[in-house]
Amino acid sequence: MIAPDANSADLRQALAYAESQLAQVQSENARLQRILQLQDERIRLLNMKLFGPKAERLDPAQTQLLLDEVSVMAGEVEQEAARPQAQKENPLPRARQPRPHHPGREKLPEHLERREEIIPCCPEDCRCPKCGAERPVIGYETREELACEPAQFWVRVIKREKRGSHCEDEQGVTTAPAPAQIVPKGKLANEFIIEVLVRKYQLHLPVYRQCAALLEDFRIDLSRKTLTDTILAAGSLLQAVVRAQRLELLAGGYIQADETTMPCQTGEKTGRNHRAYVWEYSRPGGIVVFDFQMGRGREGPRNFLKGFRGKLQSDGYQVYDDLGEGITYVACAAHVRRGFVEVAKIAPLNPIAPEIIARFGQLYAVEKEARDGGMGPVARLALRQAKSVPLMAALKTRLTEIRQQIPPGGKLAQACDYALGQWSRLEVSMQDGQIEIDNNWCEGGIRPLVVGRKNWLHVGSPEAGPKIAAIASIVETCRRLDINLRDYLRDVLPKLGDWPSHRVSELTPATWKAAHTKQS
Repeated sequence: MIAPDANSADLRQALAYAESQLAQVQSENARLQRILQLQDERIRLLNMKLFGPKAERLDPAQTQLLLDEVSVMAGEVEQEAARPQAQKENPLPRARQPRPHHPGREKLPEHLERREEIIPCCPEDCRCPKCGAERPVIGYETREELACEPAQFWVRVIKREKRGSHCEDEQGVTTAPAPAQIVPKGKLANEFIIEVLVRKYQLHLPVYRQCAALLEDFRIDLSRKTLTDTILAAGSLLQAVVRAQRLELLAGGYIQADETTMPCQTGEKTGRNHRAYVWEYSRPGGIVVFDFQMGRGREGPRNFLKGFRGKLQSDGYQVYDDLGEGITYVACAAHVRRGFVEVAKIAPLNPIAPEIIARFGQLYAVEKEARDGGMGPVARLALRQAKSVPLMAALKTRLTEIRQQIPPGGKLAQACDYALGQWSRLEVSMQDGQIEIDNNWCEGGIRPLVVGRKNWLHVGSPEAGPKIAAIASIVETCRRLDINLRDYLRDVLPKLGDWPSHRVSELTPATWKAAHTKQS
């Protein structure tokens, strides 16, 4: 027979063991629930990236679709069911009503040539049916339409005059100088080469499509290699201009930076492309320089920014850190905001993300006020100090509170961590009116290159990358500076082959525009 004390001791030991096992089970259950929650967030985010709209704005119709997916949590369904009926109704958008006082069709440009085309009445309508007399013309019912003619191609036969001497037997012949050519002794005229460049890098039309159009529409058979070699020759010439343009950019004291992938063919890999990168360095509303690199390491931006002293604005990619002395790093508010936009997409019923997005909206409202008012750096800084600085302080306090209340690892926690980690760099824009609040100028400059990449598919070789980057730099800079690309290339490209290297800075788009503005 077991003593009562022994029974009590065994019972307490068994109870303690059961409690420890229960705690382990509860801990494991909490861990598994957390894993499921994180996986659910990842699934939703992937669904949004694959099937959702590309824009960051939240569409209620798209949000409602997320509630129908299998990964929705039961608590979200109950919360949705408890909402008032008026809030759950989501009618389809109605067609936009026409304006009551429409100003009429916009007139076609006045500078275009007007070619009149008179359409006569039918012969039976030219005479009066009663008396048979010819009806006089009393006027015209007139309308205008924009017309065009297909591009015209012709062969230019260049005859350089040769003159001989009557009194000299040797060295008595002189020949007229040859006109400057982009490709010396080539069979393609300068204007044709410029048109090929514009179509590929401004209109994103690949070489093989241009060759097909020339053959089909004009029966001109040009090989892809001929056009490709011509493009690379022009890019090689423009590299000198872009090097001079880089020095102009570094001297400005404020640079925005971003990067994107650029598939590149190499002899080392067969069946797939190497993932190269094009880095953009630019100034808002000004110079743009693209730098082609075979990798995404720190060596590329470090070499490009060597000697730069000023403010560098970029996303939170760690490669942009520690690039040299004298650089002040500035964060991008759009990238910070983007994390909460993704949270709002994958958790549409979570009120925290819309709240943070609304707070960012207040900051951007201040920027819009400065932009609409045409404020310069000094006035914009004063406006930020008065309105944006208090908003930033309140936003930081709120983000800190949120982060302390949520477990780590989730998308919301990641968004808060990224925002708070970038906060000291975000505040730099509150201390300098010249600095933009985000990196959107830079992202906008890199977007045409991404559109072209979808059509070109890849860069033909690592040697071709820097030449293509040089062409893209000139194209985007001319767009920002409102320079006609054809006019600039027509004036600059032919003379680059013989231009002195120490005077290349005179041919950069910014300098070229300033010189032509003075002349006009």
